[in-house]
Amino acid sequence: MMSRGELKSALAKLGVTLKAEEDHEAALTVDQQIALVKNKDTVAKNILFQDKNKALWLCVVTATRKIDSKALKKTLGAKKDLRFCRDSKAAIGCDKGCLTPLAIHNDKEHKIVVLIDKKFEGKDISVHPCGEAGNTATWTLSTSDVLKYVESYKNTVQIFDFDNLGGGKEEEKKKKKPNKQGGKGKKKQKKNKDGINVKKEEQPFLWYAQCIYRSGMLEKYDVSGCYVLRPWAYNIWECIQQYFDGKIKKLGIKNCYFPLFVPERNLVKEKDHVEGFAPEVAWVTKYGDSELKEPIAIRPTSETVMYPYFSTWIRSHRDLPLRLNQWCNVVRWEFSYPTPFIRTREFLWQEGHTAFATQREAEEEVLIILGLYASVYEDLLAVPVIRGKKTEKEKFAGGLYTTTVEAFIPATGRGIQGATSHCLGQNFAKMFNIRFEDKEGKKALAWQNSWGLTTRTIGVMVLVHGDDKGLVLPPRVAPVQVVIVPSIYTDTKEAVLAKSEEFKKVLADAGVRVLLDDSTNHNPGWKYNHYELKGVPLRLNFGPKDLDKKTVEYVRRDTGKKMSIPWGDVASTAKGLLEQIHTDMLNRARAERDSRLRKVTTWEDFMKALKENCMVLAPWCGKKAAEEKIKARSKEEMEKLGKEVIDLGEDGTDEVCVMSGAAKTLCIPFKQDPMPKGTKCVGFPEEDAKMWVLFGRSY
Repeated sequence: MMSRGELKSALAKLGVTLKAEEDHEAALTVDQQIALVKNKDTVAKNILFQDKNKALWLCVVTATRKIDSKALKKTLGAKKDLRFCRDSKAAIGCDKGCLTPLAIHNDKEHKIVVLIDKKFEGKDISVHPCGEAGNTATWTLSTSDVLKYVESYKNTVQIFDFDNLGGGKEEEKKKKKPNKQGGKGKKKQKKNKDGINVKKEEQPFLWYAQCIYRSGMLEKYDVSGCYVLRPWAYNIWECIQQYFDGKIKKLGIKNCYFPLFVPERNLVKEKDHVEGFAPEVAWVTKYGDSELKEPIAIRPTSETVMYPYFSTWIRSHRDLPLRLNQWCNVVRWEFSYPTPFIRTREFLWQEGHTAFATQREAEEEVLIILGLYASVYEDLLAVPVIRGKKTEKEKFAGGLYTTTVEAFIPATGRGIQGATSHCLGQNFAKMFNIRFEDKEGKKALAWQNSWGLTTRTIGVMVLVHGDDKGLVLPPRVAPVQVVIVPSIYTDTKEAVLAKSEEFKKVLADAGVRVLLDDSTNHNPGWKYNHYELKGVPLRLNFGPKDLDKKTVEYVRRDTGKKMSIPWGDVASTAKGLLEQIHTDMLNRARAERDSRLRKVTTWEDFMKALKENCMVLAPWCGKKAAEEKIKARSKEEMEKLGKEVIDLGEDGTDEVCVMSGAAKTLCIPFKQDPMPKGTKCVGFPEEDAKMWVLFGRSY
């Protein structure tokens, strides 16, 4: 590995002088790098492609460039489809986030072809150096000097026109051979881009990307980590909103709205809180060409937005409790790999903020809200959750303690935090001077809570229930619960459509969300596949034969089971089936989760369960050091099996990531089995265990 000084010497021998050199924080993405450097317009994005024959191409392109890998393959004449190189360390000596053409000397076999964007021709280019500087520095030099450096190591390098891909060498068209019957040769089947073409069990992350994009839930956006929620997804969020909003209003909680912006002086008031969120905060520092006098944060959460006003509204015990909720968006910027719905830079949520006169009242509410969150998952989304308390290490920054509902994704063997309800204690009340006069006329600090539920709920639902055909939506949140697909033929068209309209009215009058698809641009078979992809719980098939029999056919999305139903039972059967589908989906998900929950007492069994994609219930001594040791040791042992590199290809180039194999504490379950006498901590065998803790790999 060449050091920074050695690299400068190598450049100097070629007569190359740096035009700029900037040191900065580690930048894992090009967006982060741009935010940290002065020469923003010259920053290059570096992508290392390989095909299945292990040929390698390093593309050095403008920061905003999006590359069509299929068109690039065609232009290059590559034999196989291009994919992101999974081991850039071995190929060019660079970890992910550190790729640079200045590391080309590490390619001892001269395999890598370097393609420099034509947009850089005759201009400067800014890239990371190599060696110990990694991604904590950016060097600017002329593009011609980069070419000179790469050529000095005998690698192929060229200025490449990424604006005109697809014009490369084309294979000669093969003559179609007639079949044995003398007919025309078979047409080559086109790759299915309308449905799912990967198995959930084999490629769960790519499967997930195909599900959410191809079903019409999401659309990619030009800012990494941000997504467009299309009506099919937003309608599900509205169902969750309506359900939860109705529940909290019955508790006396009122909705409000506070601004998106947080003054810096407010954000830094609570030390632990700001340190917990500091890496995630996005800042506004300019308007037009002018600098703001004080930087303004975009809310990552609203404690520091709302509590200055709590201090003016709360004066007496008669002003308590104060119980507010807002439905809004928040921005949390600092993470390497966005995952739609699961981990995004902007997301929608509700956040409740309440204040009470006593600790008892606050703690009662914490558990009531947690119960409502569990109800959202189980009674709406048919996703089983485990209720528990976060460890001190994992609790909300600045809070007294955090309670949580935790779900499990069987396809990936990972746990996921569903929602949290925090008891903040009196810490924020001290910082923001939220004091009141109690019934005895004495000054007292308020007890506070905060709690939140996000659009992550939708992603969890998709991951738990979806199958190889696409989404499987729980009926209570499905935008369409029943889709009517008539088979239309000329001689029976009017009768079939008229009866289909009757079924639609009967179902709608019964409170069922129903869609009649009487379009003629697709045949019934295409529609069956389409609505299976979208996850509609029930399909009603109806055609000429059903006219004679006076029946319809219902098909369940979750099981594929078909049943013939008399016309008079169309509505009652649908309502019964929708309830049964919800129950069956919840029971199946709970059974699968429970089959992947292992109770262990030794490290060997702990790791065995983890390697088998299970969650682990293990004894713990309660010490943070043991928690950290378990995480570090499990990470080390899992990485011996190889890092889990996720490549979503054409379904999400900004979602290529390396998933951690480390096991962390998910929660301390409220339901605790007796601890056998003499049981030792799984992390510190010399310490007695005090409780059972749920561990697992997580998102």
